[in-house]
Amino acid sequence: MSKKINQSGTYYWYALPGVAAFLTLVGGSFAYNIYLSFNNWQGIGKPEWIGLKNYQDLIHDHTFWISFLHAFEFIFAMSIAPTFLGLLVAALIYDFIATYFGNAISTFLRISLYVPQIIALPVVGILWSWMLSPNVGVINTILRKIGLSSLALNWLGQSSTAMLSLSVMMIWIQIGYTVVIFVSGLSRLDPYLDEAAQLDGATWFQRFRIITIPQLYPELSVVLLTTTVAALKVFGPVYVMTGGGPGDATQVPAFFSYFHFFSTLRVGYGAAVATVLALILTVLAIGLLRLQRRVGATR
Repeated sequence: MSKKINQSGTYYWYALPGVAAFLTLVGGSFAYNIYLSFNNWQGIGKPEWIGLKNYQDLIHDHTFWISFLHAFEFIFAMSIAPTFLGLLVAALIYDFIATYFGNAISTFLRISLYVPQIIALPVVGILWSWMLSPNVGVINTILRKIGLSSLALNWLGQSSTAMLSLSVMMIWIQIGYTVVIFVSGLSRLDPYLDEAAQLDGATWFQRFRIITIPQLYPELSVVLLTTTVAALKVFGPVYVMTGGGPGDATQVPAFFSYFHFFSTLRVGYGAAVATVLALILTVLAIGLLRLQRRVGATR
């Protein structure tokens, strides 16, 4: 017994290089970011210690609060909607398309839906910016061709439609990820429970709601956790497509921090935004993990 314990203890030495690299690169950078958040610094020269002034300014910064409001709005586009739609699409692919059309078609659909996940975000942003262009965009061109010119809007240039446009694009990006996770989860479920319910006269939707969804709890927890964290730290699509505009209509914390780092050269202020965002993400992740364990323990 003691020999097994000693052998298992040696395995941790193999993780030491990775842990050391993580603590140096990530932990060191985060610690330096926290230090900068207490300073007034323009990126050159010696930082000037100002204590909590950057955080005090954040409390009274309207744009800062607006950016977090938008980040929480993106939770619907990057977490809630893709999870709900991905669950339905995965069930349809697994229960109907694979059954009646074969695994080749279902595999093709899964790959097609997952493609947006592997395309670089700048490329996706440029593609959707072209599609949403008010003059030459394919969406407005189609609307004009079918006689709906009144609906051909400046999608990214108007405050009323910019968030909606970004949200639709993010749903398109995220749904492939959720479908792949849920199809994998469906493949591990016990088919006898579903067959027994079918023999008892339960409809497909009843079986899906009562039998399938409860068994997919681990996959649902992982998807909701990862997509929620991704929504709160979204940066790439906003940077490429709108730059936080028009006005502050699509401002988010990650871009707000970047803006002060490299545009206003208020490095300490940008570091304070990044620190607050990191703390919120950490608390949220810990809370979701604890909720997952608590609910899992009661099942």
